[in-house]
Order: sequence, then structure tokens, then C-alpha cells
Amino acid sequence: MKPGPANLRHHDSVIGCLREAGFSIELALHACSALDSYIYGFALQEQTLPFDTPDQVAEVSEMMLAQFPAGDYPYLTEAMVEHVGKPGYDYADEFEFGLDLILDGLEKLRND
Repeated sequence: MKPGPANLRHHDSVIGCLREAGFSIELALHACSALDSYIYGFALQEQTLPFDTPDQVAEVSEMMLAQFPAGDYPYLTEAMVEHVGKPGYDYADEFEFGLDLILDGLEKLRND
């Protein structure tokens, strides 16, 4: 893949923002790579999910669990029953949590 001018400008801007925020060039490159991987990876994963709206999550979770013998995936079952299948769950909220986690870690590294 050959990156085009828009892609190069994007990466240059991100690195520039990080450098201006006090990150060393090495840490800026690590941060840029981590952010890029997380954002693109989340977007790709979200595209392949078997539901389109938060309202469909519980229904899809139940259908998935029904396909496997009880007890085969105890932690996934717990996650679906106790968290994902509950009203109000929105997979998109996972993005913000993960991004905050990465940004908090980068901030700590910058300040060390």
C-alpha cells in the first residue's frame, strides 16, 4: 500500500500534535502507532458485528449463546448475561473507554 498525500498529512499532523504536547519523537511515534491501530481496528471490528443498533445486542447475544453447549464459554456467557445483554448497553461506548485508557497511559508516559 502506498500512502497518499492525505494519509501522510494526517500522520504528520498527529505526530506534530504529540510533539507540541511534549512527547519525545520516540514516544510520539509509539503513541501514533497505538492510536492508529486502535482506531482502525475498532472501526473494522465494528463493521463486522452481527447487529446494527444497541437494541439488537441482547437478541444477538441470546442467539449466540443458544448455539453452544452450556458451560463451554463461561466468561463470555457471564459477559453477555451480566453486561452486554442488559438494557442500555452500546458497543460504541467501548471505543471511548479504550481510547481514554490509551490516552491516560500516554499522558503518564509523557509525564514520567
